[in-house]
Amino acid sequence: MTRPVLGTIDRPHTHDPQKQDPTMTPSVTDAPAPPADAHTSRQNRNLEMQLMPEALARVHMQQRLYEAEHERRALRLLSARRLQRRAERVSLRARRALALAVMQ
Repeated sequence: MTRPVLGTIDRPHTHDPQKQDPTMTPSVTDAPAPPADAHTSRQNRNLEMQLMPEALARVHMQQRLYEAEHERRALRLLSARRLQRRAERVSLRARRALALAVMQ
């Protein structure tokens, strides 16, 4: 299992001081530290940004599945109506044949 990586995509966190981005290192002259939950909210926002394409792809696939199911239902309905009309025509032919047979 991998450990969560600190930092962001454009400012990765590293333990090597020479490779560290100067804006990532705290200095004494900086403003007071933000609240403890600010860091987690920033991390959550970064995670949401990373997962956004996956979420968009999931929504797109759900929409495509819904459209495909809708089209399948429409085709089934057309087929059922076609079969119903054919059955009605056969039924009328059978009635006519029966009526002709009875009259003779």
